[in-house]
Amino acid sequence: MITHCIKKLLFIFIVLSFSSAYCQYTNLINSNKPGFSESPYAVGKGVYQFENNLFLLNAPIENSTNNLQSTGLDFLFRTSFLSEKLEFNSKVRYQRDEINLSNEYTNGLGKFTIGAKYLLFQQTYEDKKKEVRSWKKRNAFDKKRLIPSVALYAGLNTDMLSETYKIGQLSPKAGLLFQNNLSNQFTVITNFFYDFIGTDFSEFSYIITGTINLNSRWSTFFENQTTYQNNISESNLGSGFAYLFSKDLQINASARYLFGNNNEGFSAGIGFSYRIDKHNDNFKGKDNNGKALNETPISTYNKKQDRFFNRLFRIFTKDSKKIKRRKKRKRKRNK
Repeated sequence: MITHCIKKLLFIFIVLSFSSAYCQYTNLINSNKPGFSESPYAVGKGVYQFENNLFLLNAPIENSTNNLQSTGLDFLFRTSFLSEKLEFNSKVRYQRDEINLSNEYTNGLGKFTIGAKYLLFQQTYEDKKKEVRSWKKRNAFDKKRLIPSVALYAGLNTDMLSETYKIGQLSPKAGLLFQNNLSNQFTVITNFFYDFIGTDFSEFSYIITGTINLNSRWSTFFENQTTYQNNISESNLGSGFAYLFSKDLQINASARYLFGNNNEGFSAGIGFSYRIDKHNDNFKGKDNNGKALNETPISTYNKKQDRFFNRLFRIFTKDSKKIKRRKKRKRKRNK
């Protein structure tokens, strides 16, 4: 039954991928880290993105005086190749768990999930810069920003794990992903997930993340995640920073306060996201008369870079010409 449902979901994704698509690609890397939430947008066709995070967790064990100390690596791989709206991803976690007082520990592959997400609806916003007559209209809040972009997620938890972390069967994972760009600097992402469907470990969770762009390089986030399993809820509050080192590399760090079920703990993480960009821009803009433009956002960007380097090159050529003229003057004086 579960296998049949998974086949249906994959078929729907493939069919939808051939429909018309908005361009998901961006000139700068767009990473989900350091938060736990997932944006509804795909990375774009021809992009291979790696998001890594080293983590440390310390939390008390229920009905025990012991603490669970866990360290490991979270690894996420994302790519698109069928459609700008469709993304395939894989999540892997390698961890080492230790009970501090008994010196017992286990280590190995603790998570391996493959999945896909498809953008069902992308919200568009008015360009307020074009409104030059009215200051009020130019600075008014666009009510359409309250309506989020929406994506559907479907995944499969594999059981190709270390012996300690196996549950003995495959299990589906489903989710709804929302994103509100409330302004050019402030974004809210909301996720709802139903995980380990059809098993004794099934759980429901939600994540709400607010991200603020401080400037062109730095951003910060605030996040709440709550998970419900067997009438027990566990939550965490997190915050952190991300730094855009280059257009293809982001560095991040975060810290979290864990609470719920009369327990408290903390976790911290540091990581980076990197992409290999092989994207070809197929976007064709149109002028006011409806004719296709030869220029694309990518080609325009590249031309700007070329102009910069050409100007830089001309500076050096001018300097070299000045030096030659000076040498000629000295020769004439010596004569």
